[in-house]
Order: sequence, then C-alpha cells, then structure tokens
Amino acid sequence: MLAVSTDFCTYTLEASTAVIRMDDGKANALSNEMIEGLISALARAEKEATAAVLTGRPDRFCAGFDLKVMMSGPDNAVALLRRGADLYMKLYGLPIPLVIACTGHALAGGSLVLLTADRRYGASGPYKIGLNEVAIGLPVPVLAMELARDRLVGTELVRATLLAQIYAPDEAAKIGYLDEVVAADEVLGRAKEEAARLGALSRSAFEASKVRLRGKTIAHITATLDDDMKTLMRG
Repeated sequence: MLAVSTDFCTYTLEASTAVIRMDDGKANALSNEMIEGLISALARAEKEATAAVLTGRPDRFCAGFDLKVMMSGPDNAVALLRRGADLYMKLYGLPIPLVIACTGHALAGGSLVLLTADRRYGASGPYKIGLNEVAIGLPVPVLAMELARDRLVGTELVRATLLAQIYAPDEAAKIGYLDEVVAADEVLGRAKEEAARLGALSRSAFEASKVRLRGKTIAHITATLDDDMKTLMRG
C-alpha cells in the first residue's frame, strides 16, 4: 500500500485500485488546491492503477466550487471554473473505471462530480444532493446541463436543473445521481469492491467504449466553454 498525502486529498494505491480521498477539514470545496490535487491524483492513477475510487470525509463529499474564490472577482472565478472544467472532463473521460463513495452532502459542483463516475455508492443519512445554482442566483452552466442530460432520468431533468431541486440519497439514486445507497460505514468498502471488479475488465476495450459513450458530450462542453464562461460572468 502506497499513500501520498496533501492538505486537501490523499492518494493510496491498494492492490491495483487507486483510492483518492478529498478532505480539506471543512466542506470539501473545489478550491484551486483541491482541484490541482485531484488532477494530479488522477494522472497517477492512470499510470499505476486498474480502477479508481473517489471519496470524501464523513458527512461531506463535496460542496462544489470554493465560494471565497468565486466571490473574489470575475477573473478569479473564471480561472477556477475553467480549471474545474478540466477536472470534470478528466473524471468523465478517465480511461480506467471510476467509482465514487459519496460520504455525505454533494451540492452544486459536488453533485456534478457524482455525474462523472461510472458507478456511485451513496451513504444513507440526512444528506443533500443536487444542483442548487438557480436557487442561489446563478445560471446552470452548459457543462452542468450536459452532464445532467447525460446521466439523470430525462423526466426529472427540469426539476434537477431549472428548478434547483435538492434530493435525499434515496431520491438521488432513483433519478441518476447515485446507483446505490448503503449504510455510511459500508459505502467505501462497497466502492472498493466494485472498483476491483471493474478493474478486471479489458482496459483497451473499456477506454475505447467510454470514448464512444461520452466523447461527444466532452467535445461539446469543451467547444462551448469559452462562450459559456462569458455568459456566466455577464449574468
């Protein structure tokens, strides 16, 4: 077992599974430091693992983008959003299986992380999951809209995006944020078991199939990102 730790995330190689844990001691916000740590961990996982597990700290999976940075000026906000988009696309197109152990709340950009994974296990409990952008006065970015369109149940798309609906874990599993809800003390173990199973798949076949499944969405998000950032800042 090889572990590498920073102030924001920990990378551990367990057999052939990379376990990446977000923990900033608070809400697990996507700060510049958290994003860079995750991108570095994912790059390492690609080189030495057959699958990856992404998890959070107890009761907090990910709170989305760091509001301190987002409120510190439009240039800082755009820079953080762009780097966040890099992270999402890296997660969504990861050439090895990605399994998430959602340990608690996953709001805004945190719920988008759930939408990027191949399998998602959520902890049962009084947790909130969803895109709350419109409720706090922000438009839903194209990136978020397209990930939601890809992964959420179509009949729930309007409520989940336009109407800023927030879901409990069991509801989140019904509409596509999660695949299964388990006891909080089991969520990481189940994710590791699934990662080991998926890691036995042919890597070349898995990677090629994921490109076919998600390549168009990734290309569309990438192509529209600059114009969408301008629109968001004007808003």
